[in-house]
Amino acid sequence: MDLQTSAKTFSNTPNAEHAPHIRQRIAIDLRANLILLCAVAVSIVLLFIVWPYLLTRYGAAALWLALPLVLSAPTHWGLIHEAIHGQLLGTRRLNELLGRSLAIAYWLPFDAVRFGHLMHHRFTREPYDQPDVHHLATNRIAARLAYTLRLLGGLYVAELAIPLLAFLPPAFAARIVARSIGADGPSGSDVQRLFVGFATNVDRRRRIRRDWILSLCVHVLALHLYGKWWPALVATMYLRGVWLSLADNLPHYDVSLDEPQRARNFSVPALWRPILMNHHLHQLHHRYPTLPWTALPALSRDNAQPPSSADSGASYFGAALRQFLRFGKVR
Repeated sequence: MDLQTSAKTFSNTPNAEHAPHIRQRIAIDLRANLILLCAVAVSIVLLFIVWPYLLTRYGAAALWLALPLVLSAPTHWGLIHEAIHGQLLGTRRLNELLGRSLAIAYWLPFDAVRFGHLMHHRFTREPYDQPDVHHLATNRIAARLAYTLRLLGGLYVAELAIPLLAFLPPAFAARIVARSIGADGPSGSDVQRLFVGFATNVDRRRRIRRDWILSLCVHVLALHLYGKWWPALVATMYLRGVWLSLADNLPHYDVSLDEPQRARNFSVPALWRPILMNHHLHQLHHRYPTLPWTALPALSRDNAQPPSSADSGASYFGAALRQFLRFGKVR
């Protein structure tokens, strides 16, 4: 799957008929993206080089820097997300290079994350992509526990482990993936086939192994630099992983399958919008996945857009916490 799949996803969505109300090709805001890239680059240098030095020199007085490092996580992921959709910079090669480099710094497998995200756009209503719904395949208590652990960083831990499949024999990896994804749902067999095909693709397996080894080297070197302060690095990485785990299904939580794109939009204070890169307008992103993140606010204000129950007006951060309250059904 490549970036063309994203474009096909857009044209095949139930709401594609509304696309003529907007320009289908909106220029990437390079200035905004470069500013955020510089900010995240500073946070990466701070995390891996500067902070361990400051901790060694000043001790606990430098621990407060964990806060901006954790708060940079949404933007770090948002830039990877724009690269996945080819909307980070003007050329495909630069999108690939920067997206992959950012993913290595976050210890995320870029190829696997890109494939999984584009599959998420293409098969939004399939059972494999409904973590908050209990499908009776497992004990409800065990399923609830697994769901809670997923929210508390389990998704990020799983993404750390996914590259290990690329080190296994292809046939063995295929069996694990097929069993994990399953074949339930109207398109379940197609979903399973595509995931298995990805897991056994020679070129992708090679790139995933290479990127994982690079991420491992970066983080092992960082642990060495932190010395006795290594728990600060681990705790910060974990908290960044918790944010990723909480945000992943947030716009789809408790959304009926018949709602547009099975997603919602939320409200956030203006200060947070560039930090989140408008992740709170996720329903619009699903409706128009080929648009850059900077185009979504104007689109949400466009009176020509059809009214939707997806525009709940609810707080984005409140919705993140509500994920812990309810499990097993949708309205």
